[in-house]
Amino acid sequence: MNNLVLYSVENRIATITINRPEKRNALNPQLIAELTAAFVHASEDELVKVIILNANGGTFSAGADLEYLQQLQNNSFEENVADSNNLKKLYTTIYYLSKIVIAQVEGHAIAGGCGLATICDIVFATPESNFGYTEVKIGFVPAIVSCFLMQKVNQTVAKEILLTGKTFSSEKALQFNLINFVTNSADIDQKVKEFALNLCNESSGNSLMITKQLINQTDNLSLEKSLENAVQINAKVRESKDFKKGIASFLNKEKINW
Repeated sequence: MNNLVLYSVENRIATITINRPEKRNALNPQLIAELTAAFVHASEDELVKVIILNANGGTFSAGADLEYLQQLQNNSFEENVADSNNLKKLYTTIYYLSKIVIAQVEGHAIAGGCGLATICDIVFATPESNFGYTEVKIGFVPAIVSCFLMQKVNQTVAKEILLTGKTFSSEKALQFNLINFVTNSADIDQKVKEFALNLCNESSGNSLMITKQLINQTDNLSLEKSLENAVQINAKVRESKDFKKGIASFLNKEKINW
């Protein structure tokens, strides 16, 4: 079985690659665990100063895996709390990591995949990339990712994005302050590496770490409380009739009548 996450280091830059292209890099418990472990390893790797997160194939991440969604319907509340905490752990690991994380988004970044991009410190995307928190369309709630989204965008934008569940272009994501740069697909690899190398060569590692902590720490207390609440909401919603109806219709490729 192939590793779902690849890890390499060159020029003090660690590249963490989501490697599940046959499933459009969809998230499942194994991928979430491997990604978390890769980021922890990068944080402890003395050869690493900056981290790039990218993905193989034409999609950054399509969100939750279909089999995973099906399994959630049979989970107990306690199992759903534990599962939600695993996703929270991945996001908080990246958010609080002592090293800068740059997302290289090529293709779609949807639902949990959009959340993954959102929590990175710097985000590059191609003009063809699409973003979206589509959870409400299938009876779910983007509880955990919304906590990080609110760190980046204002409430007006957050409501538009989360309540409609619509996907939007990288240009829109740039306007929303969700990402930093839109770069042509032919150039994005080079541009991301140049940006990472500049951080390595022109900035103190200790200063990068402390500056990231300084920026994040302003809202840390409220973020932690929001995340604890989000984990509970996430688990409760999975027991709702709407969630079960939405997931069943989604899996059977049937139109959902709300």
